[in-house]
Parts: sequence; C-alpha cells; structure tokens
Amino acid sequence: MSSLRFCFTSLTICSPRTLLAIPPQRINTFCCCAKPSRQNDFISEANALQSSPPSASPKHSPFFGMDDTLVSYLCGKKKATDLAHMVWKHVVQKGDTVLDATCGNGFDTLAMLNLVADDSRKGYVFALDIQKDALDSTSILLEESLNLDERQLVKLVNICHSKMEEVVPRNALVRLVAFNLGYLPGGKKEIITRPETTFLALEAAERILMPGGLISIVVYVGHPGGRKKALEQQISCLRVTLKSHVHAVETIIDVIIREELEAVETFAARMPVENWICCKLRMVNRPCAPVPIFLFRR
Repeated sequence: MSSLRFCFTSLTICSPRTLLAIPPQRINTFCCCAKPSRQNDFISEANALQSSPPSASPKHSPFFGMDDTLVSYLCGKKKATDLAHMVWKHVVQKGDTVLDATCGNGFDTLAMLNLVADDSRKGYVFALDIQKDALDSTSILLEESLNLDERQLVKLVNICHSKMEEVVPRNALVRLVAFNLGYLPGGKKEIITRPETTFLALEAAERILMPGGLISIVVYVGHPGGRKKALEQQISCLRVTLKSHVHAVETIIDVIIREELEAVETFAARMPVENWICCKLRMVNRPCAPVPIFLFRR
C-alpha cells in the first residue's frame, strides 16, 4: 500500500467479505474479531458469503462499516476516537453498563449512551473525571443532546479514574471501560493523566470488566505525561540537521517519548493470552499521533 501517507506497524483486521479471497482452511489464521465471543459467527458469515452472489448486501453483518472506518483511519481521514467508537459498536449492546473513565468534554460519554440506551432503561453510563470543568462540559453537552429520560441514564462523578470501583456497584457487569489519556482539550494543560494512576485504573478496569467486554484506550502522546508537546518541533529540527542520521534520530525520539504509553503497554503485555486479546495501532512516522489500544476480554 505504497500510496498511503502514513506508515503503521503490522496489523490485519478482516471483514467477512474480505475473507472471500482467503482459502477456507486458512480463515482462522486471518480472523481478528472485534468481539472474541463472535468469532464463530464471523467465520460462518465469511463461509456463507463465499456462496452468495456478488450483489448480496453485507449490511446485516455485525462488522458492517468496520473495514471502511479502519481504512479511513489508516489514510488519515478518521481520528483515533472515530475508530474507537466503531469498535465499541461491535462490542456494546443495548442495556449494557459502560464506564467513561476520563469523560473530558463528554463526546465519548454521549456516544456510549447512544449505544446502551433503549426503552427498557437498563443501560447505564458512568462518566468520571478528576476535573470539575470536564464534568461541567459533559453535563452541558448531555443537556443539549438528550431528553430527560436519557439524561437519567448517565451518572457524572468527580473522581480519579483509578477509583472507579468506588463508583460502580459491586457485582455490576461492565461491558466497556474507555480511557482518553492526556489533558482536557481547552482545559489546564498542567492537569493531566499520570502513568501511576492510569496503571491503577487499568487494574481496576480489569477487575470490573465482564467476559466479552472491552477496555478501550486512546493515548494522546503529545502531552507532558506522554510526549512533550514541543517534541514535534524538535523532531523537525533534528531531521533537518541530521538528514544523514534519520534512523539515529528516530531511535532518540523513541527513547524520549515513552511514559504513559509505556505504562499502558506494560499492562497490556502482561495480560494472559488465554483470557485477553490486546492490540495497538501506531503511526510509525508520526510519533506524536494518538495511539489507540484495545484490550478484549474473552
């Protein structure tokens, strides 16, 4: 795919229709399902599509739209949060309990509510943030976007994400825990998520997440807790100054720009493979670009 503007580490995500070109005996090798419990359905659908006419519509597929969003993200036309929201759609069900661990300005909270809310009013969203300004912004967005009944399905809590177990009822089955790690857009940039509390929050998320659930993380590496905001300018200067030493520059950059992302990677790497599927998408030539990471519980 030499025409792509951005470079990525290797990752294969297939839709059922993509699998048409793969021999049936190798389908298991190529399956990376958005929800592990649906893998058999995913493979069955791919086999069914092999015998269906080319004009058959895939819109009934639980993975419809996933490949388009991923390709748009790879081409720089979608944001990391757009990709995260699309993944959520293939995991979260109506009536679920979900948790926005860093609600920020409320856009993730609103997206979550739209996924879980139904007439039964069983769905519920817990939205946390350590900054009152973030909760105020989220509250305003929800007031503008939801009716009263829907608004009552969201609980806003001024608390650190590491203390989420103090908020979620004991024995609650949580389908999704989402993190945006960085600082509040438009807020005080000195107030940021920290590696030490983020690690504790991930451990808490692991404890409350139900089987078949997802921990979704977008790490904004261009903040002081992850990657210095001025780093992009430093990188540009280094590349101009050391054109003949590009690989050395990239190595230096890679050493400098690890803190919170490293904490998340350390947490994900220790997850047992028999119970978890963990994946990361990272732009190779844009070290300050947000990094989406998904941890699926089998």
